Amino acid sequence: MFFRKPSPTSSLNYYLPSSSDLFPKTKDKDPNIALTKLNKIKYLLLSCLFIATWLILLRLWLSLTTTTTLTTTTTTTLNNHNKTCVGSYPFYIYNLPPQFNLGLLEHCNNLNIYTNMCPHVANNGLGQPIVTTVTALSSPSSSWFATHQFIAEMIIHARLENHPCRTWDPSEARLFYVPFYGGLYASSVFREANLTQRDSLAVDLVDYLQSQPWFNINEGKDHFLALGRTAWDFMRTPSGPDFGANILLNMPPVKNMSVLTVERQPWQGKNQFGIPYPSYFHPRSLAELMTWQKQICDSTRPYLFSFVGGTRHGLEKAKIRDEILKQCKNSMKCELVQCGNGASKCHDPMAVLEVMSKSRFCLQAPGDSFTRRSTFDSILAGCIPVFFSSHTAYTQYAWYLPDEKNTYSVFIDENDCGEGKKSIEEVLMRISKEDEEKMRVAVINLIHKVTYMHPNASVVEDVSFGDVVDIALERLSRIVEEKISGKDFGSEEV
Repeated sequence: MFFRKPSPTSSLNYYLPSSSDLFPKTKDKDPNIALTKLNKIKYLLLSCLFIATWLILLRLWLSLTTTTTLTTTTTTTLNNHNKTCVGSYPFYIYNLPPQFNLGLLEHCNNLNIYTNMCPHVANNGLGQPIVTTVTALSSPSSSWFATHQFIAEMIIHARLENHPCRTWDPSEARLFYVPFYGGLYASSVFREANLTQRDSLAVDLVDYLQSQPWFNINEGKDHFLALGRTAWDFMRTPSGPDFGANILLNMPPVKNMSVLTVERQPWQGKNQFGIPYPSYFHPRSLAELMTWQKQICDSTRPYLFSFVGGTRHGLEKAKIRDEILKQCKNSMKCELVQCGNGASKCHDPMAVLEVMSKSRFCLQAPGDSFTRRSTFDSILAGCIPVFFSSHTAYTQYAWYLPDEKNTYSVFIDENDCGEGKKSIEEVLMRISKEDEEKMRVAVINLIHKVTYMHPNASVVEDVSFGDVVDIALERLSRIVEEKISGKDFGSEEV
């Protein structure tokens, strides 16, 4: 549902007495007049006291009710800016040696074999600020960044640093966060032929954790990692193919931990939990979020559907892309933004959102792996996602997307698309306007759940709206409680 912004309160200046009332220049000769003025001053002071008390209570009420998506696990006042922790157990952040996180950034130009990551690791992983030119956004905002799709681990670290549920005392913590930039490290050694060298930092991390007393109390069951790359990048096996992965997630101590990743292994990832890829919008306040929701809701959508993407070669699951490209090119109702080498609108965040904000449906085909960041770009733009594999979203993001899949998305089995089979245009044309509008409302109401709030938001404004990190903390609190108590913590295996 849309969030309602509280009505502005009247200015307090209206209720303040003037200096002449409080400090008269001449003594009143009439005692009745003096008594009347004294009563007036008392009344005004009492009014100010009442209004101040009401505003304090209103602020407290807002801080407790705006995180409506969370189930309160505990409410604790911690030592982070004297704010109240709601929805999560208190957590402790390990102060890891720098080679596991911030030290990696010293060589940011070598963190990815395909691109220089230095611009992308700026601003705590948000990347470079961008000026929005999306038609639906009427004015520039300081909450838009050219965020890299594989950078979630940095953003989560920054968000947790300022989170009100953080505690600096490990004896108070019920959750323990290990801020390992495993995705950035993995991408820097994809082409390392020496497997021992490729695995070295992951092995060093596990050795470090096993030397820590807090890890050994519950054998790591109350610890969690956040990884900005897919689980496949950390699950190399001796008998399986080598795609540049390391062995982090296959190490027994890590299997006890909870792992947040942008794509989980659907069949073996019992301790893995899918988190959204970061998109480009990182609001600092509830007001900014609501403004965007309103503007994208009012957006005019001349295209029935659109596809932002390119071809893939040598991948069985990517065959559907060729069919999508063909059908989109042959349709007068489809807008195609084809990606490839060289200059492309695909690399311009605002150009991508411009197309999606003008489209009623956005096609989401698997690519190098099952999932893609484009799914969350389309939700941000209020465009209904169309999936061709259940592993693109349905088996991945159970914490963030509704169980009722048809309430916010369309599913067309990739095996039903092809020569002489289903036409994507015809399937979408058969959806009634009423059902389409219901789905769009559901999509727009998902924006806050798949958005990473600006890391400084919890410092600037004591109001949260239940973003990716808040929801993850709440779910992790439940899981850790169940794991430590010996219960089955509800795997999301297919």
